[in-house]
Amino acid sequence: MHYFTLSYTHKNTPIDTREKLAFTDDEDLKKFYEKILALPCINEVLIISTCNRVELLASVNDVSEVAENILFEFVNHHELLPDELNEKGDIHYDIEAVHHLFRVISSLDSVVLGETQIVAQIKDAFSFAYENGYCGQKVARVMQNAFRCSAAVRSSTDISKNPVSVASVAVTKAKEVFDGNLGGYTAVVVGAGEMGELTAKHLAKAGVNIIIVNRDIEKAHKLASMIDSVTVTVEPFSELKNLVNHYRLLFSATGASGVVIGDDITEQVSFTRHWFDIAVPRDISQTNCKNITIYAVDDLKGIMDENIKQREKSAEVAYGIVDKFTQDFFKWLQTLSVNPLIKEIRDMAKECSEIEIEKAIKKGYIDKDAREQMAKILHGAFNAFLHHPTHKLKNIAEQPQADTVVQSIQLVFGLKTKQRKALDTYKWDYQIEKKSKDRPKKELS
Repeated sequence: MHYFTLSYTHKNTPIDTREKLAFTDDEDLKKFYEKILALPCINEVLIISTCNRVELLASVNDVSEVAENILFEFVNHHELLPDELNEKGDIHYDIEAVHHLFRVISSLDSVVLGETQIVAQIKDAFSFAYENGYCGQKVARVMQNAFRCSAAVRSSTDISKNPVSVASVAVTKAKEVFDGNLGGYTAVVVGAGEMGELTAKHLAKAGVNIIIVNRDIEKAHKLASMIDSVTVTVEPFSELKNLVNHYRLLFSATGASGVVIGDDITEQVSFTRHWFDIAVPRDISQTNCKNITIYAVDDLKGIMDENIKQREKSAEVAYGIVDKFTQDFFKWLQTLSVNPLIKEIRDMAKECSEIEIEKAIKKGYIDKDAREQMAKILHGAFNAFLHHPTHKLKNIAEQPQADTVVQSIQLVFGLKTKQRKALDTYKWDYQIEKKSKDRPKKELS
C-alpha cells in the first residue's frame, strides 16, 4: 500500500486553471470521486478543493501508473486540453505525500502563512469523503495524525497569532486604541466587497456591533446576513454623512476611484474618532477637523511586515514539528501490520512452552527422550488456542477499528513488535536542510 498526492495550488498552477479544476457542487464532486475509485490501483481517496488549491490524496496499490491515470480523469472530467495541466501541479508519493499533507494542514503551504481556515476546510472535505464511503481506514489513519500535527503546530508556535491581512491588522490596531477591548462599541463599515467583508468578520469576532454602508444596498444586506454573532444593521449611502459624525470607529474599504469621505461631509464633534482607510486608492482625505486619527494602508503595513517576520520565525519551528510527526507516523504505521504481531504471539507461546518443558525435565516429571513429543503437544495446543484469535485478527485487519485492536493486544501481551526494516518506500529524506526550498528564507544579519 502506498500514499499518493496530486496538488494544484497557488504555487504551481495559475488561477485560471485552478478555476477550471474547481467542482461546481457536491454532485459534481461525487461523480469525480466515483471515476477515481473506479481506477484499478485506487483503494481510497480524499479530495480537498478550496479557492487556492485542489488536492487529491489517495491510498493506492501500485504507483507505476497512478499519476497518469488520475491526470487523465482530471482532464476528462473538467473538459480540459491535456496541455492545460502539462507541467502544472506537484506529485508526491508515500512519505513525501504524507509530509506534504501535514505541511498543508499546518498552514505552511497557504497563501497567508499560518492562516487557520485550511484546517476547517480539510475537516469538511474529510468528513464528506468518509461519510460517503470514498475513504476509510488508510486515509483516516493519516488524517487523524495530520490533525494532531496541525494542533501541535498551533499550540507550540505563534504562527497564527499575529494578524497579517490589512483588515485584521486594522481591527487589532483599533483594539489597541481602545485598551484591548472593542466589545460593545459600534463601527461603521463603508463598502461590502471582499475587504469590507473581511473587516466586518474581524469586527464581529471582537464583539463590535456593525453598521454597513454601501452604494448597492442589496449587497450590504447580503453581507449583513452572513454575520450573526453581533448586531448588524444596514444604512443607505445617503446616510454616510450622519454616520461619520456620530460614531467613533469607521472602516472604509470601497472600490471607489476617488475620495468617499472628505471635508464636505465631515463635521467637528466633541468626541475622538478613529478612521481606518484600508482602500487603495484611499477613500478618506485628510481633514481639518480635530480629534480624528486616520490610519491608511501604509500606516498598517509596518505592523503587517513585522507580524509576517514573526510568522516566518514560527514557521521554522513548525517545520520541525511537521518533520517529526511525519517520521513518527511511519514508525507507528510499521508496527500495525497484523502478520508480525501474530508471529510474535506465536513465538512467545513457543518460548513459554519450551521453558516449561525444560522445567518439567529438571524436576523429573518427564523423560528427556519425550522432549520432542511434549513440544509437539504443547505447540499444537497453543496453535489450537490461537487459531480463532488469529483468524479474527486477520479479518479485522482492514477495518477502521484494527489500529485500536492491534495496539490493545500489544499492550495486553506486553509485546514489543520488532519494527521490520523500514519499508523501501518509507525512507526518511526530510532533514530540515534538504527542504530549504519550501521554507521561509532567513534574513542575513
